[in-house]
Amino acid sequence: MRRCLELASKALGYASPNPMVGAVVVCNDIIIGEGFHCKYGEPHAEVNAIRSVENPNLLKQSTLYVNLEPCSFHGKTPPCTDLIIESQIPRVVIGSSDPNPQVAGQGVSKMRQTGIDVIENVLEKECDFLNVRYMTYHKKKRPYVLLKWAQTIDGYIDIIRDGQGQGLQPGRPTQITGWYDQTLVHKWRTEEQAIMVGTNTAMVDNPFLNVRNWNGPLPLRITIDRQLRLPNSLNLFDGSQPTLVFTEKECWAASPAPTFNNVTYVTIPFDDFLPANILNELYKRKVISLLIEGGTQLLQSFIKAGLWDETRILTGKKIFGNGVKAPFITINDHLTV
Repeated sequence: MRRCLELASKALGYASPNPMVGAVVVCNDIIIGEGFHCKYGEPHAEVNAIRSVENPNLLKQSTLYVNLEPCSFHGKTPPCTDLIIESQIPRVVIGSSDPNPQVAGQGVSKMRQTGIDVIENVLEKECDFLNVRYMTYHKKKRPYVLLKWAQTIDGYIDIIRDGQGQGLQPGRPTQITGWYDQTLVHKWRTEEQAIMVGTNTAMVDNPFLNVRNWNGPLPLRITIDRQLRLPNSLNLFDGSQPTLVFTEKECWAASPAPTFNNVTYVTIPFDDFLPANILNELYKRKVISLLIEGGTQLLQSFIKAGLWDETRILTGKKIFGNGVKAPFITINDHLTV
């Protein structure tokens, strides 16, 4: 099972919105086949593991290990349970149950009905933790939310740009951490399905929100533009990767319609439940994880709403003395899967 987890982890950032799954085929205490779900839309781990076995006749006396319950429905690929049954594998060992309503025990039931010996909950905690994004998405009906910010030793995330927050112009972000931390953040971006900043961060820092310092998949870029005041010249609107803009304006009623290459505008209520409204929309769009890199106002709104799962705080060696205070967080309020 630990080998399954090792294999599955190779797909971090690539499998979403599917879970990360690894599978190992064992015959007479020898691994004769293994595989993992490499990328969304491609064959699942069980398929790759079974196909890797050089002598298919050995499957009839083998055990299949997999860190998540095999699927039992036809999605982008056929059900893995059907292939397991067709291969006449007599024993299957599973780590986690699949919380997806389309599976949720049906895979186990289907295999047992054909006489397969199914053993469940092996290293269950480790298996659940590996797929915490997927588990949160299906159990809580929202993406797994990571809050990330960099702060100075004295607890500030930025200098004061102007007193009223008006008339902000695109410029260079205030650098608090060094190259190593910035590279690490780019690695983190490849591991999450979406990344979000607020209006002021989009305007003042003019970020690309890409992964130019690391190799990996580009996240869905998200920003908030309540009044549609962000200029088209911002890097977020360069068309290089999918971008989502949340606004309260009825975009398609505007003239001319504010449409840009690879940019989608979504109208949602801007009320006291804005964080929940955002997550509800992302849930509908099958986004299972969200990295929030916004300013204090955006980060604090998710903290206040209790809609977060993990924080990643980078502390640089600088001292500002004054400026924009870092978000305040109480670990006791942390909600876990």
